[in-house]
Amino acid sequence: MANQQIRLKHSDAVADGTMAFHFHKPAGFTFKPGQAVDLVLTDPANPQDEGLRHAFSIVSAPFEDELVFATRMRDSAYKRILRALPAGATAAVDGPFGSLTLHKDRARPAVFIAGGIGITPFMSIVRQAARDRLPQQLLLLYSNRRPEDAAFLDELQTLEKQYDNFHLAATMTEMDKSNRQWQGETALLDATFIQRACLALTAPIYYLAGPPGMVTAMRQTLNGLGVDDDDIRSEDFYGY
Repeated sequence: MANQQIRLKHSDAVADGTMAFHFHKPAGFTFKPGQAVDLVLTDPANPQDEGLRHAFSIVSAPFEDELVFATRMRDSAYKRILRALPAGATAAVDGPFGSLTLHKDRARPAVFIAGGIGITPFMSIVRQAARDRLPQQLLLLYSNRRPEDAAFLDELQTLEKQYDNFHLAATMTEMDKSNRQWQGETALLDATFIQRACLALTAPIYYLAGPPGMVTAMRQTLNGLGVDDDDIRSEDFYGY
């Protein structure tokens, strides 16, 4: 698929050290919630080159009129160029691609397990499901060190109140380093946490996104709980 040009609307902070970039969506651009694209930027030092590219899950849902990507702002050449983009700047997208999309059997619940910025593909899925009022149980297990690090936490809490089939189980594991109030869970996202959170669900399918080490550990934890690999879906995570 040929690259499609996009134009930046604005960017904003969505957590400590995490930015969201809002682009105009090209006419006719379609994707499935949970998919990703390569975001291609022009290197100011080498404008004649093919450009720098990085894969990102799409945070926005298909019904929205923009493409949104969120990422930790690490000190890399790519991230420095991305951070410096002014409103109106152009970039390009190549895609969509990826298969971390919601299964179609509405009788089977979906359990999303996200660590940190691994939340991005699940934001698209939950936003679209809430708009479509899908008759399917969706549970998000979302682990961060502190509320300050939890991108889109306020929106997720609001979606839980507005959409009866969506439930959020968020945990903050280093509250001793936080300056915010938190009345929720502080336990590690381990086998005990998963078992307790999923107790009322029948035959769910699990989705994993986050740092590679976290995804591997969660898969092993689920296997230890008797979950078959056929009921676990994950991909190399896009967004760092």
